[in-house]
Amino acid sequence: MNPAIKPLAPKDSPEFDRETFLVIENVVKSFPKPDGSQFVVLNGINLTIKAQEYVSVIGHSGCGKSTLIRIVAGLEKATSGLVTLEGKAIRKPGAERMMVFQGYSLLPWLTVKENIRMAVDEVFKNLSRAEKTSLVYEHIAMVNLTAAADKYPDELSGGMKQRVGLARALATRPKMLLLDEPFGALDALTRPKLQQQVLDIWDNHRQAVMMITHDVDEAIFMSDRVVMMTNGPNATIGKVLDIPLPRPRNHHQLRESKEYHELRNQALDFLEQYQ
Repeated sequence: MNPAIKPLAPKDSPEFDRETFLVIENVVKSFPKPDGSQFVVLNGINLTIKAQEYVSVIGHSGCGKSTLIRIVAGLEKATSGLVTLEGKAIRKPGAERMMVFQGYSLLPWLTVKENIRMAVDEVFKNLSRAEKTSLVYEHIAMVNLTAAADKYPDELSGGMKQRVGLARALATRPKMLLLDEPFGALDALTRPKLQQQVLDIWDNHRQAVMMITHDVDEAIFMSDRVVMMTNGPNATIGKVLDIPLPRPRNHHQLRESKEYHELRNQALDFLEQYQ
């Protein structure tokens, strides 16, 4: 493999021994109001994510979940506080943090392979044409879309579009994957299938993941920890729920698990306080 390409590290790699991979310290996000006062969205967010940890953030609408992940992505700036990745302050977007959005964000005039190739071209400028093509097709195969490589977005289902977005993000070999309601636009049958596929890929190629979701079941099924936000404005982290369920996981086994239902009840009890 070309040295310019950093391979996805296996889940037991010593590269992932770091306990403080992403650190969010005292983050506040506010916006000025017409009367000169401040509308505080996030107030005093403190969170550390390990290098191979899957963390979900849940809370009611308006609690600043998406604002928080956009700050981590470098798409928004905190009013105060600091976010660091491997000890370096995050001040702008970077290829080490790739984001997958709910709305797919595919360019409609490009095919599946061309949408992914665009990201590869941007990050790996020194690779040969053949190396870039190989990288693109490797990730198309990873999300089981080889037969759709030459299709355009309007020829794809919602689940397929989201898999393209996931392949595009993973093809750049990011250190951290940021998922903002990645399954929110999918139907009830497609959603659990794609959840399982994302988990299977992550289990084989561990990296840090921060996922925003409204879905308690989704958060518990996929995560190592679930971060629960209080209501906005002035939202903060109200509780962090550890998810000690063994991996690999599947939906059927969890439905039969008493521990899963106990965790689910804890999360629902917390959220019901803020209805």
